[in-house]
Amino acid sequence: MEQKTILIIEDSLEVRENMTGLLQLAGYQVLNASNGMEGVAAAKQYHPDLILCDIDMPILDGYGVLHLLGKHIETSRIPFIFLAAKSEHINVREGMEFGADDFIIKTYNDTELIKSIEARIKKSEGNLGTIDHLNYRLNQMKNKDVLWDEQFKEIPDRHVRSVGKREVIFSEGDICQGVYVVLKGKVKEFKSHDLGKDLILRVRGKGGVMAYVSLFQGDIHLDNAESLEPSEIMFIPRNSFFHWLENNPKMMLELIQMMSGALVFERERAVSLAYSSVRKRTASALLRLKTKFHDGNADVLFTMPISRDDLAAMVGTATESVIRTLSDFKEEGLIKIQGSAITIVHEDRLRRMKN
Repeated sequence: MEQKTILIIEDSLEVRENMTGLLQLAGYQVLNASNGMEGVAAAKQYHPDLILCDIDMPILDGYGVLHLLGKHIETSRIPFIFLAAKSEHINVREGMEFGADDFIIKTYNDTELIKSIEARIKKSEGNLGTIDHLNYRLNQMKNKDVLWDEQFKEIPDRHVRSVGKREVIFSEGDICQGVYVVLKGKVKEFKSHDLGKDLILRVRGKGGVMAYVSLFQGDIHLDNAESLEPSEIMFIPRNSFFHWLENNPKMMLELIQMMSGALVFERERAVSLAYSSVRKRTASALLRLKTKFHDGNADVLFTMPISRDDLAAMVGTATESVIRTLSDFKEEGLIKIQGSAITIVHEDRLRRMKN
């Protein structure tokens, strides 16, 4: 069973520690925040299954927390329970009218707390099949990265293999026997034309899932996959993957969101290929690589080695055109080039690149 996460927003360290110990013994994962602002930030980042929130806190009180969380769809439907002193009973009832699900007096006994939490989570799960909840979950996941390599660790019959640089993982037209997950390295997925030209559809990094669309669409692979550098690939057989989905129906929403995102990207890519200049498409390709593979350290410029043939296949143009464009970018001070490695120097100017 999936472990539930509880967020405790409480300024008293003693109360937080006592409550955390109890909930952990009951099998919950627990997050803590010492004031309302920290609590709002934690709720937005982690999307807990339930929130326990004190009313009287510095910086931002419980009512303010409830108000701010209610303004965002990804947090507005998280079950919310006020923690209140007896003298706050009437105010809590008022708070419930604005969206709180329950209140617990701080003189609670352990059984009362656990039962209240279980009841609220069960009620929330009772809405899982509604269209309203489906829409909420899909919106909740728009900015959330699912760690697929972690999710798939429990699937039996999976196996991992190491591949060298430029090694084929699967080919268009081959029988699709399962899904692939990148554990380490980088892999390109691409389409090949009869004239020998390739168009790179996407570059997958750690946690990237491949061939899931082919698995749902039919029996054959719809594109090709080849490693850009030495990589580790997890393979999950078809039957094991579908059996895992049957036992984890919530993950189907993540797959729907992933497929939806891929469709949106392909639509935008088609418009770009039709109407954007080579300069604009090259800038966009470099920015996509930075978004996917930068380590997030703002003090370090993003650098990535990539062959000019592969970059041209991402841009959808001739290699010679990409080489000329990169040379122009270098002269304009937008990038640096050392061997095959490209360093982005002025991201903002690349984003503002005119067509």
